[in-house]
Amino acid sequence: MKRFISIMSLCLCCAAASAQTSNPRYDKALADSLGADEYGMKMYVLVMLKTGPKEINNKDTLRSLFRGHMANIQRLADEGKLVVAGPLGKNERSYRGIFIFDVKTIAAASDLLRTDPAIAAGLLDAELFEWYGSAALPVYLEVHEKIEKMQP
Repeated sequence: MKRFISIMSLCLCCAAASAQTSNPRYDKALADSLGADEYGMKMYVLVMLKTGPKEINNKDTLRSLFRGHMANIQRLADEGKLVVAGPLGKNERSYRGIFIFDVKTIAAASDLLRTDPAIAAGLLDAELFEWYGSAALPVYLEVHEKIEKMQP
C-alpha cells in the first residue's frame, strides 16, 4: 500500500510539473529588474485606508491635510515606493482608499505611512496586509502618465 501511495504521489508530481509550460516571450532581464519570481509575481504591501479616529471640522485644516496627502502620494510614487493609490466608493466599513507599496515588509510600509499628513493627524488610519501580485505593477505608471488628461 505504501508503495502504491508513493507511486501515485510521484505520478501526480510529474503530471503537475508537465502541466506548466515555459513562456516563449519571457524576458529575463525585465523580470529580474522588476524582482519577479518564476510566475512574474512578487510580494507587496496592500494598505486599506480608512476613516481615522480624529474628526477635523475646520475646512482649511482639512484642505491642507488632503493637499499634503496628495503631495505625499506623488512623492512616494516618484520614488517608486507606491505603485497603486486610489479612493474607494462609499461603503459600510469606512474604507476610504488603497495603497500598494513596493516594499518587502509591513514595517517598511508603516514607516512610509507615517510621512502622510492625513494619517499623522489621525484623519485617516490604515490596515496593512502582505499581498502577492504581478511584478509588472510598477511599470503601469509610465503608461498612466500618457493617458492622464487632468492631474489632481
